[in-house]
Amino acid sequence: MTAVADAGPPQELSDAARQRLLGSWQRTDAEYLINIRHVSADGRADAEYLNPRPINVSRANVVEAEDETGFFMELQDVGYPGSTYTLRYDGGGDTLAGIYFQAATQQSYEVIFARVR
Repeated sequence: MTAVADAGPPQELSDAARQRLLGSWQRTDAEYLINIRHVSADGRADAEYLNPRPINVSRANVVEAEDETGFFMELQDVGYPGSTYTLRYDGGGDTLAGIYFQAATQQSYEVIFARVR
């Protein structure tokens, strides 16, 4: 979902999109955790990233495009200068899937986060 990274001006999100991503999400291949605590009507998200210690999240947002909900998060911390997650919500599997871009090494990885029950 390229619209996530290039979201442009804020747009009003549906209540369903705002609620759908709230909660804790764990990467399926590691102990990395995203906590999405709040999503405002314009898509700005209050998110935390743990690896397993907290990593600074410089920005996070949720977008709707057509019938998809996406999540974008940028990290700004030691070892993570400008690294990003660009993820799409899959309701069938209740997962967030997409690309992790590790800015320090200029490498991209396919990743999946599953909701923590």
